[in-house]
Amino acid sequence: MDSASIWIMIIGVSIASLAPRIFPVAFFSRYEFPAIVKEWLSYVAPAVLGGLTALSILAPRGEIDISTRNLYIWAFLPTIIVAIRFKNLFFTLLVGIVTMAVVYNVL
Repeated sequence: MDSASIWIMIIGVSIASLAPRIFPVAFFSRYEFPAIVKEWLSYVAPAVLGGLTALSILAPRGEIDISTRNLYIWAFLPTIIVAIRFKNLFFTLLVGIVTMAVVYNVL
């Protein structure tokens, strides 16, 4: 491959990566959406985050593992309890990190 082909590939991949992020903001930032659309969009981020979290906890190696050997479930349980109880991101992260460190090093 010559230098021009590499640069064309880098520019093409950059455009393909940035276009879905920039164009919606550029086109729709001037419009005011109806309240029902705003409410519907407010659930998208938590739903995606919940799906990613569930996948990383229940299938850490690509296959669903709901057993006592799955360390991620053991770290998740106290973390979710703290998250529901205190509704504080700092405490939740702290408990999650400490619990995962303890579970990983003890078990």
